[in-house]
Amino acid sequence: MDSLTEPDPVGAAAVQRPPLVRELLLVAGLFVVYKVGRQLANGHTGEAFHNAQRVWDGERALRLPDEGAVQSALLHGDALVHVANTYYAVVHFPATAAFLVWLYLRRPGHYLWARRVLAVLTAAALVLHLTFPLAPPRLLAAAGLVDTAQVYGPSVYGGNPETDSMANQFAAMPSLHFGWALMVAIGLIAATRSRWRPLWLLHPLLTLMVIVGTANHYWLDAGVAAALLGIALAVIHAPVRTAAAADRTPAPAGIAVPATGLPAPAGDAAPALAGLAGHAVPAPVGATPSTGGSGLVGARRAEAERVGASPAEPNPAEASRAGAERVGTERVGAGR
Repeated sequence: MDSLTEPDPVGAAAVQRPPLVRELLLVAGLFVVYKVGRQLANGHTGEAFHNAQRVWDGERALRLPDEGAVQSALLHGDALVHVANTYYAVVHFPATAAFLVWLYLRRPGHYLWARRVLAVLTAAALVLHLTFPLAPPRLLAAAGLVDTAQVYGPSVYGGNPETDSMANQFAAMPSLHFGWALMVAIGLIAATRSRWRPLWLLHPLLTLMVIVGTANHYWLDAGVAAALLGIALAVIHAPVRTAAAADRTPAPAGIAVPATGLPAPAGDAAPALAGLAGHAVPAPVGATPSTGGSGLVGARRAEAERVGASPAEPNPAEASRAGAERVGTERVGAGR
């Protein structure tokens, strides 16, 4: 992920990282509740197939594209179908987990936001799974689609949906495959500043093609997931990131001050001297005013005149002329 990201600036986005053990227990607990809840929705076979026919007819009434068109593109090669089935089986959970781990380590504030959004989205999806059981299009005879996972493999579902104890195959709406993938993309776009960050949207786009092409979800399953995610994002606002604090880093001691060209002393005096850049420095109290300079140089010259020291080196031309007059006087005296 670092290839498409930039370092997090110091400032409003810097949030203390929550305790790791607590977060692991919380995420694991939410996952267990979700899995148990999906199992409670099992067993409604008749209602699930009735709702599937309603969804299929509704999509045709809305003139949505036929899911079969996407599957036909996958069926051009066995290897492509196998890749799509593998993507569906193995990318969903690891990609979301990697997203949360990266945010936890690099963007703690965005991690808390993303975790809350995902929790709200998943809870809303569980409610729909319980109240609206839905058979996927691969099980609906009217759809005429192929169960690609059973035919080409690999498959994460049992051969008989009614007796599958590992997963609820009648929990098609909404599609959390798509909902979580979309949140991963939105979260990474919000948490990074790279100009390439919109490319993260390829993840939910590819996920959408996979879930439809493998006949595991209807178009409306993805649409409902996106709507639920939009509601969650409207309720739970992302933390505001700012780069203004990045320009507030104090200059290190020992750098040159532009107005005087003198090195700034280390320690507490550095900020004070830096503040004098471009301003005249007043002469010490009691010093004789001097017209020989201004700023720090003028102050030193005034101090030299006060203590009787020569303010400057003698002019070379004047010294030469005085020497010549002295030699001429000595010669006249010698001639007499």
